[in-house]
Amino acid sequence: MNGIYERGAGVLCHISSLPNKYGIGSLGDEAYEFARRLKRAHVKYWQILPLVQTGFGDSPYQSVCCNSGNPYFIDLEALKDDGLLDDEELQSAYRPAGKVDYADLYDNRFTLLRLAYARFNVKDKDFVAFVDKGEFDDYALFMSLKSRYGGTFDTFPDAYKNRERLAMLEFRRSAYKSDYLFWQFLQYTFARQWKKLKNYVNSLGIKIIGDIPLYVAYDSSDVWANPSLFKLDANLKPVTVAGVPPDYFSEKGQLGGNPLYNWEVMAADNFDWWVNRIERASRLYDIIRIDHFRGLDRYYAIPAENDTAEVGEWLNGPGVRLFSEVRRRLGDVSIIAEDLGVMDAGVLRLRERTGYPGMKILQFAFDGVEDNSYLPQNIERNSVVYTGTHDNDTTLGFLEAMDEERFRAFKKRLRAALGSEAAVCPFVTRSQAAEAMNVCALASHAEIAILPVQDVMGQGGEARMNVPSTAFGNWQYRMEDFPSRKHWAVLRKTIDEYKR
Repeated sequence: MNGIYERGAGVLCHISSLPNKYGIGSLGDEAYEFARRLKRAHVKYWQILPLVQTGFGDSPYQSVCCNSGNPYFIDLEALKDDGLLDDEELQSAYRPAGKVDYADLYDNRFTLLRLAYARFNVKDKDFVAFVDKGEFDDYALFMSLKSRYGGTFDTFPDAYKNRERLAMLEFRRSAYKSDYLFWQFLQYTFARQWKKLKNYVNSLGIKIIGDIPLYVAYDSSDVWANPSLFKLDANLKPVTVAGVPPDYFSEKGQLGGNPLYNWEVMAADNFDWWVNRIERASRLYDIIRIDHFRGLDRYYAIPAENDTAEVGEWLNGPGVRLFSEVRRRLGDVSIIAEDLGVMDAGVLRLRERTGYPGMKILQFAFDGVEDNSYLPQNIERNSVVYTGTHDNDTTLGFLEAMDEERFRAFKKRLRAALGSEAAVCPFVTRSQAAEAMNVCALASHAEIAILPVQDVMGQGGEARMNVPSTAFGNWQYRMEDFPSRKHWAVLRKTIDEYKR
């Protein structure tokens, strides 16, 4: 890993999954407490999902702005401490423990945030400087237009859909205090709270691994403000869309529906939009995981009118030219390549040329094929190993779905893998086998080993975060409480045993 990363263990837990009294995890006390518990367990990496403001479907991989912060993560108690909310208003946000209810949040949280904004001093010099910097100008205009007109940006009145200069100046003036500055206030508040949290986490010796999706949502300020950078027709509709061909996760593939980049146009200005995006991410996170990295070598293009991802074509992406420009302008940025899915020589070559570590998923390892690249004995040091990701079932859920014959074969292969890593972890039941998978990951040669928090706690399929290719019912997982002392003690003991 070119000396960038230290051998260590990490835990995957999105901000939304943290426990608190307000219906969704936040950047408040629960995040600081989780960081302290990671520290006590000798965890060196905290991995999260994209921090962005979510759109339709509530997915952090479909955002209204790829550089935004999610207003739902704003710590309401900090707003009360700043005099922007009172006790009664804060109490109105109380919600029982359990899954995230995004419909309830959408109906109630923005009302509360508008109350806080109404008491905020918009002439505060730091806020004025934040707005004047212009980083969220397109976002604030886009969200203000959506507040007024609803729908997707291609249904805005033509003058706004096409961003006619005079019309946009007049709209900004008319919406400035009521909406434009409100959306700026949300991003300003999020940015301040995130910076404070990240500094604290880093002070504990923990690095944050953050995630950026390869693609952006169609209905986003990114596409609305930069239509020439995407493959759109004259009416600003996608010509082709992104997706993944049939694979382990879905027999019909995954139809993402995101517009594809116009890489020729992007190359003409030295990938300025992408370099700026990575620069922004490098300020938010210590290490950036690029989701669907293989799409930067070759990407799968699906005709926009198709209903599934079964039919599409592979086209060439920017390849090493993009990362050469990133290195030229930003220096060495710490990046993890999410290289799962259909692999070929091109993407392997790209990963080798960049030097970025790839990902290894133990749930994919035990199929009986000796040269399976996910088997612990085949995992190279320049890798990040996971029991599973946010797109997998929890490890216990994965094991519970097996019939007895398959589970017997799995146990035999897992015991052999543990032996290959000189790891000892006797197991018989599926719950014990899930614990053995954690040990197997931490014992591996991979420089970084990441366990989803659900696997730390031994939770079953009811705690799954996401089922790919399903539009609803995802991203709702939330801990009712932190992992127990026993869970943390087991994790710490295993981390220490395998020198992580």
